[in-house]
Amino acid sequence: MERHCMFDGERGPLEGIFMAPDTPGPHPAIVVCHPHPRYGGSMDNNVVMAICFGSYQRGIASLRFNFRGVGLSKGRYENGVGEQEDIRAALAFLAQHEGIDPEHLGLAGYSFGARVAMTMAESASQVQALCLVSPPMRDPGTALAAFARPKLLVVGDRDDGIPVEAVAAFASGIPDPTDIQVVPGADHFWYGYEEELDRRVGEFFARSLSRSPA
Repeated sequence: MERHCMFDGERGPLEGIFMAPDTPGPHPAIVVCHPHPRYGGSMDNNVVMAICFGSYQRGIASLRFNFRGVGLSKGRYENGVGEQEDIRAALAFLAQHEGIDPEHLGLAGYSFGARVAMTMAESASQVQALCLVSPPMRDPGTALAAFARPKLLVVGDRDDGIPVEAVAAFASGIPDPTDIQVVPGADHFWYGYEEELDRRVGEFFARSLSRSPA
């Protein structure tokens, strides 16, 4: 099941697409954040949709949404600062959605979306697992320094803007559990590697958000 939705944000309504398995809930679920709005990023991005589809195939619901100022979402670009509040609004909307298990929520972001997600994840106590695809490594500061929940960092080995070494160095300074996966042949845009990405990310969330007893 997939449906268009609007939900309350700090600057006005935000636009999203909710996708859930057809099987009975409650389901674990993820919020997925898109790349840079100034360069055409939106919830219809190929990477965002691959993450949602990979999760759907594994019984996980998703909410992909447009940051403020994109599509039908109200507001304007705020340099990744105001956009943190958009993620909080998306998580709150998802947690209250019928058929969703609010105790098993995850967060994923790609490029700019990954940067915003990693900046606010520590203060989002409902986020039980975090996936960052092609996360910008320019001055990450102390992001995730106290985030001791499952994390997956995925990068292509042909991403000219995000060296694998920089991602590895960042990961070495944050708490476990942290998994770094390098995809041979993939660049920053992931064209032709969507199926590989949806498998890796889907499997991560299936493990990390499992509702089965440990």
